[in-house]
Amino acid sequence: MNPSDTPSRYARMSIVAALSTMALKFGAWWMTGSVGLLSDAMESIVNLSAAMMALWLLRVAARPADSDHSYGHGKAEYFAGAFEGAMIAVAALSIAWAAWPRLLAPQPLEQTGIGLAICAVAAGINWGVAAAMLKASKRHRSLTLKADAHHLMTDVWTSGGVIIGVALVGVTGWLILDPLLAFAVAINILWTSVRLLRESAEGLMDAAWPDAERTKLNQILDEFRGSGIDFHAVRTRRSGALHFVSFHVLVPGAWSVQRGHDFVEQVESRISEEMAPVSVLTHLEPIEDPLAHDDQMLGREPQKSAGEGI
Repeated sequence: MNPSDTPSRYARMSIVAALSTMALKFGAWWMTGSVGLLSDAMESIVNLSAAMMALWLLRVAARPADSDHSYGHGKAEYFAGAFEGAMIAVAALSIAWAAWPRLLAPQPLEQTGIGLAICAVAAGINWGVAAAMLKASKRHRSLTLKADAHHLMTDVWTSGGVIIGVALVGVTGWLILDPLLAFAVAINILWTSVRLLRESAEGLMDAAWPDAERTKLNQILDEFRGSGIDFHAVRTRRSGALHFVSFHVLVPGAWSVQRGHDFVEQVESRISEEMAPVSVLTHLEPIEDPLAHDDQMLGREPQKSAGEGI
């Protein structure tokens, strides 16, 4: 991978895009007087603040583990995703707030052709940056980049809706179409906010890996399963780009410590090669022992503390 291809690089691209499109959209609003274009410009302010927050939290998430954070700082990405989701919700509400007075008292628009052309250029900038960030988010397993990319995509949707609305106003003369389209765009991007907030909450609550990744993990473990060898108590969680997995390894009790250790090393290396970056934690047990098959965490009632009533 290119050393310069870092998540922070794309966050900086997002900041530049937000500054550029904000200037273009406010110029388009100033020329046309369209509340739709004003709402689009207001969303660019939210984009800028979200992109700056994303850059800061990406740098926090990239810090190595230390004595106070032995599992690293990857969960900072989920705070970034939650912030992005909240900012998208703010943008949606701001659009609705700006559109409401125009819905009650529609006003004529001016110089719509130039305004729409400027808005289209801004949308193109956002689309290009968002597409690059979505690809990078998959390479780096970065929720922050994914959230920021979706944030920019909501801006593209907003611009598209505004362009259609303003164009229809110019063709039909129906001034109410301008605020109605603004409301429609607000509802659409609010749904994006809900999805990002949900994904961030799942990460903060140690949600398991996605189904596709768990299936791949099970396929790797199946390669090592055989006579006298099995695995259970497999648990997965995510912390930003880094994934964690723990499981019990059941081997014949007659094996020496060295042999058991060497086998576990093979399993851990195989998982690390196929699913990096991942931290693998294993626990070796004799397969003949009935207690070794008992999951020590799942399906158990919480233990009562001393002196607690029965």
